[in-house]
Amino acid sequence: MSHPSASREPAGEPDDYLERRRLRRGSAGWLLLTGLGVAYVVSGDYSGWNFGLAEGGFGGLAIAMVLMGAMYTCMVFALAELSSILPTAGGGYGFARRALGPWGGFLTGTAILIEYVLAPAAISIFIGDYVESLGLFGLESGWPVYLACFVVFIGIHLWGVGEALRFSFVVTGIAVAALVVFALAALPEFDASSLDDIPVDSEALGASSWLPMGLLGIWAAFPFGMWFFLGVEGVPLAAEETREPARTLPRAIRWSMGILVVLALMTFFTAAGARGSSAIQDAGNPLVEALQPDGEATAWSRIVNYAGLAGLVASFFSLIYAGSRQLFALSRAGYLPRFLSLTSSRRAPYLGLVVPGAIGFALAASTGNGARMLNIAVFGATISYALMSLSHIVLRRREPELPRPYRTPGGVLTSSVALVLACAALVATFLVDVTAAFIALAVYIVALAYFGLYSRRHLVAKAPEEEFAALAAAEAELARD
Repeated sequence: MSHPSASREPAGEPDDYLERRRLRRGSAGWLLLTGLGVAYVVSGDYSGWNFGLAEGGFGGLAIAMVLMGAMYTCMVFALAELSSILPTAGGGYGFARRALGPWGGFLTGTAILIEYVLAPAAISIFIGDYVESLGLFGLESGWPVYLACFVVFIGIHLWGVGEALRFSFVVTGIAVAALVVFALAALPEFDASSLDDIPVDSEALGASSWLPMGLLGIWAAFPFGMWFFLGVEGVPLAAEETREPARTLPRAIRWSMGILVVLALMTFFTAAGARGSSAIQDAGNPLVEALQPDGEATAWSRIVNYAGLAGLVASFFSLIYAGSRQLFALSRAGYLPRFLSLTSSRRAPYLGLVVPGAIGFALAASTGNGARMLNIAVFGATISYALMSLSHIVLRRREPELPRPYRTPGGVLTSSVALVLACAALVATFLVDVTAAFIALAVYIVALAYFGLYSRRHLVAKAPEEEFAALAAAEAELARD
């Protein structure tokens, strides 16, 4: 049963509609999914977070990292519960669809798409910068490198999800091992007095050596504190390709977050303490900079430099996967053009991979502005975090008897903390890059116009996320009768 204006299957849809839109089941266990969760994020340990030092100083970024870490921890516990209830490729869209209706589902899914289409485009630019700085094959950063990234790595995804996740796992392992190597190499140079060496803005409210930009600097550093964890929420998007998803997804999400917290603390403190916050606050490659006090390359800095490229590849590769699965789910349910959800003989959503990849390449080649694209991605991410956390609260309140193979520790208090911090992070994006925030809003408005004027009247009732929502509507109607 479905609402006539919210979940209507188009007339004349063939009987094999879902068969032509089927992913490969059982391709991943909890270990590969844990690797996927770390892969989404690991490039953020190598670069990007350090710009938060310029916004809030060491103390401001440290507080921002703790608060954003708390937000992600609370959110992933909520997502672990939600993914055990509804293990489908829709992920956050599916959760919000059940809790907040079709508009809430579309708002959430679109925000996730903004994150997962823009972030790979930005990372392809950073990969180009690394390739040029390392002198690999004499290449310079530019559209040929960006194109090679998209073609090669989308090609691996088209080969098959099992092969793709195993490739991602290996590359992620290299990047994580190099972070441990970095910390061990940097520790002998650690000096606590170097942490707060950024000049103090005496006019800022609450300014001190630990908070050189004052209390407002903490808030401005929120988006950069997110870089240590940004993307881990994509693990549930692998639900339909997972063995025993109700058990596997919560376990993988929790393990991913635990590993990322350890990596964040280790990287942040050793990098700032080895060279000083002031020296790395504007560096494009802060870990390498931290290992080169005299500006001369060392054996350790070269290892970390090459591993940084591996980390970028891991995140680029896994974010392409996440974006394709979110696009696949929204398209399969009719929120976006349905042809985008067709799968190949190897059960890969080929158009869901190629179309966002083409958009990402075009953005990278035409703008070359990776930082702005990442800020747009962060804006989309914070909207999705708020809506997914709200979905957990709504389902706990409205459907307390819904079977929950995994239950979030702390219940709605946990997801409420995530909701409040996500809203604070959303506002903070305007403090960092107001242009990026308004670009994201413009994309949102166009997408909402498409949904409001067309696709909300052409939804596919037998898509898994729509069936799940329709069941809730039917149960509510029976309860009223």
